[in-house]
Amino acid sequence: MSEEILIIISISLIIFTSPLISKILKLPTITVEIILGAVAGYFALISEHSILELVAELGFLYLMFLAGLEVDLKKIINTSATILKKSLMYNVILFSLAAVISFYLDIGYIFIVILPLISIGVLAALKKEYGDVDWIKLSITVGLIGEIVSIFALTTVAAALEFGINSEFYKTMVLFTIFLVAMLVLYKLFHNLVWWYPEIKTYLMPERDHQEQDIRVSMAIFFLMISVMIYLHLEVAFGAFIAGTFITTFFDEHNKGLSHKLEHFGFGWLVPIFFIYIGSSFDLTSLTEDGLVKTAFLIAIAMIVIRFIASLLFVKEMGWNKFYMIGLSHSMPLTLLIAVATIAYHNHSITQFYYYAFILSAIMEVLIVMVAIRVLSNFIKPTKKVA
Repeated sequence: MSEEILIIISISLIIFTSPLISKILKLPTITVEIILGAVAGYFALISEHSILELVAELGFLYLMFLAGLEVDLKKIINTSATILKKSLMYNVILFSLAAVISFYLDIGYIFIVILPLISIGVLAALKKEYGDVDWIKLSITVGLIGEIVSIFALTTVAAALEFGINSEFYKTMVLFTIFLVAMLVLYKLFHNLVWWYPEIKTYLMPERDHQEQDIRVSMAIFFLMISVMIYLHLEVAFGAFIAGTFITTFFDEHNKGLSHKLEHFGFGWLVPIFFIYIGSSFDLTSLTEDGLVKTAFLIAIAMIVIRFIASLLFVKEMGWNKFYMIGLSHSMPLTLLIAVATIAYHNHSITQFYYYAFILSAIMEVLIVMVAIRVLSNFIKPTKKVA
C-alpha cells in the first residue's frame, strides 16, 4: 500500500472515530484527535508528506477563521465599561505574572506570550454541557477580549521570530498598525453602507439560496484576507481571524445559521486534519525523555494558577464560590498554544523538547480543567443571571 493511501485511510478513520471515542471518554474531540494522531504517527500510519502539511496549514487557518466567528464587534462595543476594563486588566495581570515567572526561572521570553494565551474554542464545549449559565456567559465575554489580545501577541511574536528585533520587525509592526487602522475604517464604511442600503446583505446572501452563496461569500472573504496578509508579509492567521470577525459582525443577524454551517464545514473534516497532523508530529517515545512530562505538567499548572489569580478580579460579579470558574474555563488555550508553539519551533526559537512539552501540556490542561470543572460545578447553584 502506497504512503498516500495509508495516510488518507488513517486520517479518515481517525476523523470518523474521534467523536465516538470522545463521547465514551468524555473528552473534547480535539484532544482525542491529537492523541490518535500521535498513535498513528508512532506506528507509521501517518508520515510526513507535503500535501498533508499543506492541508493541515489550511485547517489551522480555517480554525483561526472559526475563532474569529466567535467575536462580534457589536457585542464587545456594547459590553459594560466595568466588565471591559476588568477584562483588559485581567489580561494585564496574566502577562505580568507570565513575565515574572519567565524572568525568575530564566526560561525564555517566549513564555511571556505563551502562558497568558486565551482561546475560547473549548468554551463552546462547556456551553453545550453546562448551558448558558452566568459564569460561562462572563467567561465568553472576557475570553473574547483575551483572544483578541492573544491574536495580537501571536502576530507580534511571529514577526519577531521571523525577522528578529530589527528594522524589518519595526517595518512589519508599522504595516500591522496601518492594517488595523485600515480595517477600522473599512468596518465603519461598510457599517454605514449597509445601514443606508440594507438590501446589500440580501444581495450578497439571499434568503432563498440554492447556490450556497453565503458559504461562497464567506470563503471569498477568508481567502482574500489571507492574500492581503501574505502580500503585506504579516501573520496569515490574523487575517483569517479578521475574516471570521467580519462575517459575524455584519452577517450574523442577517443569516443566523451561517456560523453553524461554517463550523460544521470546518470541524467536519478540515480542522481535524490539523490536529491529527499535530498529533502525528509528536513522538510518543519522547514521553520517556527525562523531564518532559514534569515540564509539561509544570507549564500546565503555571497557566492554570495565573488565571486563578487573575480571576479574583471578578469576585464581585461571580462571588467567592465561583469566581475561579472564569480562570479555569480560560485554562484550555489548546488551539493558540499549539499554534504559537508550532511557529516558535519552526523558527528555532524553542527546542523540540519544549515543542513536545507544550503539546503535552495542552492535552494535560484539558484533562485537568475538564475534571476540575465537572467536580466544582456540582457545588454551584444553577442560575441564569449575570451580576
